[in-house]
Amino acid sequence: MTHLGAQITSMAPGCVHIVLAARKEVSQQHGYIHAGATSAIADSAGGYAALTLFPEDCEVLTVEFKINLLAPALGDHLEAIGTVLKSGRTLTVCRMEVYAVRDGAVRTLVANGQQTLIRVNASAPRAS
Repeated sequence: MTHLGAQITSMAPGCVHIVLAARKEVSQQHGYIHAGATSAIADSAGGYAALTLFPEDCEVLTVEFKINLLAPALGDHLEAIGTVLKSGRTLTVCRMEVYAVRDGAVRTLVANGQQTLIRVNASAPRAS
């Protein structure tokens, strides 16, 4: 998220908002924010939303996600919202929404999706 310049702007149990400013570095050839950046902030918002409901000794990994790109991502910034739909002992399901925000107020839903995450112990072996 640091590489993209995305930032968490709101965090509550089961819900996280992440904002990504529109810049040339995250845009595609037509000037829209790239679907990869859009998907990345959606995935992270859902992952962090799930993490807010887990014990402190746990982490989260995405098992799968499906995202629909509904409109060109054109605005001053994108706001991704991850919301937990069902938190389980092993698997958690989240809704992901991404809005393009223009002129500080005009919000357009540009992507939505759903993801499944798995809870892992923080002491689990990591890839090298």
